Order: sequence, then C-alpha cells, then structure tokens
Amino acid sequence: MNSRRAEIALISGMLAAGVVLYALRWAVFSQPSLRNEMWRFLLGDVAFLFLQVAIVTLVIDRLLRNRERRAMRRKLNMVIGAFFSELGTSLLGRLAVGDVGLNDVREQLVPAASWTAADYRAAKAALRAHHPQIDVTACDLYELRHILEDEKRFVLGLLGNQALLEHEEFSELLWAVTHLAEELAVRHSLEDIPTPDRIHIAGDVKRVNVLLVHEWLDYLRHLQVQYPYLFSLAVRTNPLDPNARAEVVS
Repeated sequence: MNSRRAEIALISGMLAAGVVLYALRWAVFSQPSLRNEMWRFLLGDVAFLFLQVAIVTLVIDRLLRNRERRAMRRKLNMVIGAFFSELGTSLLGRLAVGDVGLNDVREQLVPAASWTAADYRAAKAALRAHHPQIDVTACDLYELRHILEDEKRFVLGLLGNQALLEHEEFSELLWAVTHLAEELAVRHSLEDIPTPDRIHIAGDVKRVNVLLVHEWLDYLRHLQVQYPYLFSLAVRTNPLDPNARAEVVS
C-alpha cells in the first residue's frame, strides 16, 4: 500500500511539474509566433509519446520477457538435470523392471546420437500408445522405499524452486514421486501385499514411470542439443537399454 501511494505521489508530482513548466514557458514566450511554435513542439512531443510507449511495450518489453524466459528455461533445465543425476536415472531403471510390456517399445526409447527431433516425437508417440502393466513383485519395494526416503528432502527442495512454475509436467512428476514415497513409507510390511493394495501401489508406480520416461526423453533431447558430452554419457548409461555400458567401445 505504501509503495502504491509513493508511486501515485511521484506521478502526480511529475505531472504538476510538467504543467508548471509549460505555464512558465507560455508566460515567458508571450509572442503569438513563439506560442504557435510552442504548440507545434507540444503536439510533436505528445505524438512521440505514443510512439515511445508502443516501442517500449511491443519491442523492448517483449525482448526482455523473451530473455527472462530463456534464463528461466536454463534454470529449469539445471533443476531437471540435478534431479536425473541424483535420483531420476536410477529410479527409472528400478521402475522399468516392473513394466511387463516394456520390450514392446524398448527400441523406441533408446536414443542415439543420430536421433533428430522427429525421432523424439516418434518415441513420445510410441510411449503414449504404450499402456504399462506394472508387476510390483518385480520391483524391490524395500529398496525403493529406502531410496525415496533418503531423497525426500531433495525432491521437496526441488518443488520449492521458482523455475518449476514454467514446467507443470515436471512438477507433476515430483508430486507423483513424493506420493509414491509416502505410500511406501506408511506400510509396515511390503511382503504378501493383499491384491487390492498391490493394485493400488502398481497404479502409483505406473504414474511415476510414465511421467518419468516422458521427462527423460525431453531431458535427453536437451542434452543432445546443448551438452553433447553429457548426452553421450546419458545414452551409454540409459537404464532402459539392456545393452548399455558406461565404457566407450567405438
């Protein structure tokens, strides 16, 4: 409220000063010819004011917004990179083993250096057509619970990052991961799970898995364009590729 009043007072003061100066100029230059000249300059100044507003609004302001958006996008990619380095890549591998139909689309989810934007779009289309059937008994739920508990503070810290305002899908992934962690944490035993509860946990795992693979593909595309050396390592350690190996063999 105080800043608003200060802004109004500043604008009012500037307008008053302008009126006083123009009145003073009118009094000093009392000759009709000088006053006509003053009117001519005044109209010119007013006309240029509209052009100035248009230039600032349409050009400079847009350039600044685009620059700010690019900076925010860079920060977001750094956040996503930190997530996959700390948790996302290993989590993707641990959840993928529970997808009994993954082999049907596995080849489309293993990017290579030769991939183009069209290849990534095709991979996303194949992923959308794929309906994972999760077998939670194939996942090590105890180890998964332990990992998610250890990384809980890290994930919650990412959720507080302002850069995530630009990426709703990634925020949804983090919330899905957090929810899965909470579901596993509140269960005393993860053995001999009743069928209804097993179906419920499978649904939570499926949600995380689908969102995670989508973000993984976007992340790899970003690395391929911006950081080829990071992309090379990510491809060689792709948890969805059963033939992946960290060593460079060719």
